[in-house]
Amino acid sequence: MRFGTQVCGEPGLGAAREWLVADGRGGYAMGTVSGLRTRRYHALLVVAGDTPAARHVGLAALDPVVRLPGGRIVRLGVHEWADGTIAPQGHLLLEEFTLVDGLPRWRWRIGATVLERTLGMRHGSPCVAVVDRLVGGGPVELSLEALCTWRDQHGERRAGDLPVHEVAGGAVVAGAYRLRGRLATGGGPASTPAGPPDTRPWADRAADAGWAPDGTWLHNVHHRMEAARGYVPNEDLLLAGRFTATLAEPGDALEVTAWAGDLSVEPPPAATIVDAERARRRALTAGAADADAAQLTLAADAFVVTTAAGPDVVAGYPWFGAWSRDTMTSYEGLFLATGRAEQGRELLRAYAATLSEGMLANTADGGAVGYNTADATLWFLHAIDRHVRASDDDDLAAELVPALDEVLAAHLRGTRYGIKVDESDGLLVQGADGEALTWMDARVDGMGVTPRAGKAVDINALWCNGLAALAALRERAGRHSDDVRRRHVVTEAAFRRRFPAPDGHLYDVLDPDDAALRPNQLLAYSLPYAPMEPDPAVLHRITDALLTPLGPRSLDPADPAYRPVHGGTLRDRDLAYHQGTVWPWLIGPLGDALRRAGLPTREVLTGLLAHLGDHGLGSVSETADGDAPHRATGCPFQAWSVAETMRIHVTSTD
Repeated sequence: MRFGTQVCGEPGLGAAREWLVADGRGGYAMGTVSGLRTRRYHALLVVAGDTPAARHVGLAALDPVVRLPGGRIVRLGVHEWADGTIAPQGHLLLEEFTLVDGLPRWRWRIGATVLERTLGMRHGSPCVAVVDRLVGGGPVELSLEALCTWRDQHGERRAGDLPVHEVAGGAVVAGAYRLRGRLATGGGPASTPAGPPDTRPWADRAADAGWAPDGTWLHNVHHRMEAARGYVPNEDLLLAGRFTATLAEPGDALEVTAWAGDLSVEPPPAATIVDAERARRRALTAGAADADAAQLTLAADAFVVTTAAGPDVVAGYPWFGAWSRDTMTSYEGLFLATGRAEQGRELLRAYAATLSEGMLANTADGGAVGYNTADATLWFLHAIDRHVRASDDDDLAAELVPALDEVLAAHLRGTRYGIKVDESDGLLVQGADGEALTWMDARVDGMGVTPRAGKAVDINALWCNGLAALAALRERAGRHSDDVRRRHVVTEAAFRRRFPAPDGHLYDVLDPDDAALRPNQLLAYSLPYAPMEPDPAVLHRITDALLTPLGPRSLDPADPAYRPVHGGTLRDRDLAYHQGTVWPWLIGPLGDALRRAGLPTREVLTGLLAHLGDHGLGSVSETADGDAPHRATGCPFQAWSVAETMRIHVTSTD
């Protein structure tokens, strides 16, 4: 993935394309092609806390400043300020931005002088490595200015107390993270190789780079994306100091590592970290069927994290933590399609231990654990069934069936938020005042925008699927399943009798009835134990109204409630969130429904695969505008969008 001066040098283009490097524990480095920080989340070191959602922004930027042999000083950083000024304008000197194995690489040209930056994170550790290498010209003096903060990722810091303590070779900021600079000389490789890692025995010599403290506060650094989203757009950054070294000849490099955690234990040199991460990524993609599968494999890797509690899934970068619905919907694509069955098994066991009143918690992103979801537990049943079938893991079935039996019992007797089986037809009812319990969960002024209380089509498709899955799991565990099988037959018959609407598609909700044309009905045709057989004519009706290049819309544009744009303030966005906004994750249910109907699936992925180079580079966005050109919105890196694109891609048919 490669961009030249026309993208790098134009903030409107280069700043609209974002890169992400995750650390495997919920933290990350993130920014734009041009280098312009457009979000308060953009930084080189964002550190996860006890959970992936509890993140702090640390090192915001390392701005290169080059002193040429004649004494001319050239600043290669780029920042926007509250008055709209962009200064310095280092993006105008970028000749190339490239993703190599998913890791970003910038190359600046100042006449004959060429400087290249590579970046990686030490997997499993809150540690970023930056290598600025001279690849042409020289000698030059290079300074890297460390712009620092320490704040919650969702907030901002104003000028004030941010202590910086000097240590050998660098500094410690706010007692939270440490910076270390290193000059590497001796004729090392002059450029990051595009092929196999360079293993020649370079005679590398290294010494601490010079660190000079500063302490100047830079006021009103502007984040244009936060302004567009209705949030506080400005913050102050501390120029904590600068590393300076002379790069005498091509191959010489100034390397900086920044890390949190145990500050007394120094990580390996930056170049070693970058090389190790590149090798890890190449091993992940070694068996990929094609370039798109390799790219999606790397994208999926960012979401699978290890926390103190074990494996988990980050729902989306930069602002989401773990959400059980997203985790379980993503399970096949993130774990089974990428060869992570053992890690997935550990995750499923850990989640089973958290069941309460037959329910998985929705999320704890807001600080308190919430159970306001009617479908996460049903997706959990689906994930366990898929895992057991894919891996023949009957031992896991035997271990988890007792917990799943309690899920069934809780839904029969009734659990939180009015979730209960209606014994008159076996269908599942859900709903509570002020809540939105399905995946269409946006709320405004304390009320659900699309509450869908009653018997929702997707919830009941998952319920039918879950009953059949539980029966199959019981049988694999050597237990009887006749009672569950009978209940499944009754529920499926009621579904087939009650959900078809007069014009051919399915009701979105029953009792009270809502015939709005939405994509939720796709689950009734696509799940492994789907209650409905897909009719090509019905699927054509659905796709004709809803399908876009980036996936299905959440509402028919002909509906009076349709909102074509997902943008503006939080209120504006939430009002549009499920009222026409495109959701790429729905390509999964659509692809399965098409396959079951004997229709081709490959062509519906064209736009999503092209999207890999459009917005969140190498990944798939959370959402997009309902109307063309379907501008990407929401998180630029979203787990279930990637997982479902991956899953359908590896099984797609012509």
